[in-house]
Amino acid sequence: MERRVRFSLNPNLDFTTPDGCKDVRYGIIEGDQVIETSSLTSTDHGASHPCTTVRLLPPCSPSKIVCVGRNYLEHAKELGNEPTAEPIIFFKPPSALNAMGGAVVYPPISQRLDYEGELGIVIGRRVRNLSASEANEAIFGYTCVDDFTLRDLQNRDANWTRAKSFDTSCAVGPWIVPRDQVDFASLRVRTLVNGTLKQDASVLDMMFPPSAIIAYVSQFMTLLPGDLIATGTPSGIGPITVGDKVQVQIDGVGKLENVVVASK
Repeated sequence: MERRVRFSLNPNLDFTTPDGCKDVRYGIIEGDQVIETSSLTSTDHGASHPCTTVRLLPPCSPSKIVCVGRNYLEHAKELGNEPTAEPIIFFKPPSALNAMGGAVVYPPISQRLDYEGELGIVIGRRVRNLSASEANEAIFGYTCVDDFTLRDLQNRDANWTRAKSFDTSCAVGPWIVPRDQVDFASLRVRTLVNGTLKQDASVLDMMFPPSAIIAYVSQFMTLLPGDLIATGTPSGIGPITVGDKVQVQIDGVGKLENVVVASK
């Protein structure tokens, strides 16, 4: 399984700051080494580094993070909503990005923080106005996503911006597995909190599969290489608190782990 990463040789790099774009590299993990590549999708090989010496960053650098709401029927039901005829689309800003092992900062403006494990799609080329039959070719690969959500604000506000866009709320990683190396139909999204299984569903339970999502979104906006699409969360969402460890596991894709911390 090929694993594509973004990384830094600076173990203390804070990628959430304006200077966080410095010393960021792309690579492929081979054994216990990371082999540098010149871009997200390139196959050239450069310098190698021991995995123990690098810091993994969000594996893509999206111009936008497109998210799908209530894409699993059972999740829609647990929120008291009916299925929709078209995908529900919302956005997270790139400033919300978090990485494997990154701390999820619990904002003081909320009294309920929820996990939402999801399959992530990374776009590989610039696309617009795709049909569903063309859409899969736009996928570079798959990754794990945790769409951390301030549920009380989501229920209170007229839109989901505050609930979904806070800093550290979009954990992604630890890597991207190219599309042609993934058996999509076999994938299951599992979320564990402190080792206890909370979510477990096949991606075939999505009401709108990746091809339909990409085709739909591409009708009104251009998707660029590195853009991230979070495909929605299964049922089983719930609250977490400071100190909790959340894992999103998708066999054949990876395991993403984050810990909730208090705001300073």
